[in-house]
Amino acid sequence: MATAKAIVITEAGKSAAILDVPRPRIRDEWMIVRTKAVGLNPTDWKHIYLPPLASDNVGARVGSDYAGVVDEVGAKVTEFAKGDRVAGFSHGCNRLNHEIGAFGEYILVKASAAFKIPDDVSFEQAAMTGSQLYTCALGLYQSLQLPLPNEPAKEPFPVLIQGGSTGTGMLAIQLAKQSGLTVVTTASPANFDYLKWLGADAVFDYRSPTCGKDINEYTSNDLQYAWDCAGGEEICATALSSTKPSKYGWIAWPNNLELLKANPLIQDPMVVCAYDIFNEKYVEAGMEFNPPKETLEFSVMFKEIYVQLLEKKVLKPMHIDLNRNGSGLEGVMNGLNLLREGKVSCAKLVYSL
Repeated sequence: MATAKAIVITEAGKSAAILDVPRPRIRDEWMIVRTKAVGLNPTDWKHIYLPPLASDNVGARVGSDYAGVVDEVGAKVTEFAKGDRVAGFSHGCNRLNHEIGAFGEYILVKASAAFKIPDDVSFEQAAMTGSQLYTCALGLYQSLQLPLPNEPAKEPFPVLIQGGSTGTGMLAIQLAKQSGLTVVTTASPANFDYLKWLGADAVFDYRSPTCGKDINEYTSNDLQYAWDCAGGEEICATALSSTKPSKYGWIAWPNNLELLKANPLIQDPMVVCAYDIFNEKYVEAGMEFNPPKETLEFSVMFKEIYVQLLEKKVLKPMHIDLNRNGSGLEGVMNGLNLLREGKVSCAKLVYSL
């Protein structure tokens, strides 16, 4: 049996290692990709080390974001062919499907969550945004229902991206700007200029005790949309309008009681999980999820919009921290520890394989 190296969870909540594993078997709607670069996300290390996400994941392959070359396509794949340069998103650390995960030499990926890399975009650049692309699609556009980037608002209105220096926040700023909105975000002062270069109209210090109040004043108490990429319920609740109904979304699970206590005009808080785009049952933190097909269809639609933005070169390159502390899968292992230790800010760790 042919084997390839991959990062695999070896002990729940404690460790992962580079192992020789069976090369993935092709499936009808999937592809096998020879990996050239991978991007690291907080979800990767959290599913190794952080309970309850890390429970019962032993044997699962790790990794979400990848770029590489198609080696084999499934019988029902028509969009791609062997030799195509592709990037996308993988549901790594999947306790129901141990064979998938981006951190390996040969990986099994679902074609619907992949896109062709434009000729002038490197593998390393393309590996940055797989999970962020789909998280933004579901959070900003399916949940908050903001104007799509290809159908921008006729008149700008404000949106708050809480946590602008996160990987998801940096892409969200750019997408919201393409949607014709006034983009307000939060970050450390050291990252203000960079986020304004990406497109933010105003940046506020999330550590300031008056951050939410300052945003509310900046938006003249008219802010009705907030998307939280970093766990800032109090900031968002204070920033959102105190006189108009508003929408709040997060990429994790907010404290709804505290949120609504601080601002009772917030409509039902919305949580998104990019894993929903695969339209396959999964288990997360001990709970079973069965995503609707509509989410898959929405993600495929938005993927085309994103590729068009890449081709038009209207998205600015985000900071890449390339091969920090090594390259290859060994470098990835070091990068996971850097993320776990909180040593990465306003950049995405990317490793060449």
